[in-house]
Amino acid sequence: MDSYLKAVRCCLEEMKAQVKDKIDTIYFGGGTPSFFGGERIKTVIDCIKENYELVSPEITVECNPSSVSDEFFRIHSEAGVNRISMGMQSAVDSERKSLGRISGTEEIEKAIALLKKHGIDNISLDIMLGVPGQTMESLNESIDFLISSDIKHISAYMLKIEEGTPFYKIQDSLTLPDEDTVSKMYLHTVKRLAEAGFLQYEISNFAKDGFESRHNLHYWRDEEYLGVGPSAHSFLNGKRFYFERNFKSFLSSPFTIDDGEGGSEEEYIMLALRLSEGLSKERFKERFGRYPDNIIFERAKELEKHGLVEVTEETVSLTPEGFLLSNTIIGKLLD
Repeated sequence: MDSYLKAVRCCLEEMKAQVKDKIDTIYFGGGTPSFFGGERIKTVIDCIKENYELVSPEITVECNPSSVSDEFFRIHSEAGVNRISMGMQSAVDSERKSLGRISGTEEIEKAIALLKKHGIDNISLDIMLGVPGQTMESLNESIDFLISSDIKHISAYMLKIEEGTPFYKIQDSLTLPDEDTVSKMYLHTVKRLAEAGFLQYEISNFAKDGFESRHNLHYWRDEEYLGVGPSAHSFLNGKRFYFERNFKSFLSSPFTIDDGEGGSEEEYIMLALRLSEGLSKERFKERFGRYPDNIIFERAKELEKHGLVEVTEETVSLTPEGFLLSNTIIGKLLD
């Protein structure tokens, strides 16, 4: 871990010349950063502070409730971490175990209490929809837990079984809700969270007013960012690049691989339509010097009849029903 820390620091120091803008978010994510240890994360934050210009940054650390402690959160709070994202998946312990999660809801409650003790109240929890054995009743149990936990942000993802994963090998033996049921679960989640003050601002993300993830909004607004670590991607100065997915290579001689141009009009529109605010003519013009093609708004008008899209003189945005078909709709608008 110390060798990895050294490699990260070297990269941050060497790449600072590429970052022209001020930094307002830092995000430790992918895997379980809490396993890396509070002191090492603090060292990375200190390195960023020494080499980059920070402006009131939102500093997020992803963590697993079973791998944190009072000391862990104390160190993070002192280092300036002000946002924590925890993987809950479900408040129903049997569903959590089916997903390979060790901790139960008691550990999640304990972690939330520790965070608030150390002054970190910008907390995000996530749930999954369509997990083995899940019903509408058990989903409501998870939503009740989220609402009662006094947190600021919720992510709700639909389970997708990827090839090469343990779930892929045993998928035929899993008792999974069917596609129609999962769609109903998604729309039900959107409705219940809205009633509790968590407004949907992106396909899978909900927040109390003012607590949207600033870091992730940079991605969805097609803004630039620097990523450091094996497989980490970056978008800087109009170019996309990434580190090889090779841990030993990153430790010995980290180098980036070119991934082409970034920030095209099509890319911008695709990402904007992931957001509830949708595609704005004025924001598009600010970025590209012209308004988006009228054909996009004309096609969107056709989809509006089916309740999938909302169209105004200024914007095109997907409804919750539209988000369920987002890939198809975005493809149709951009074709």
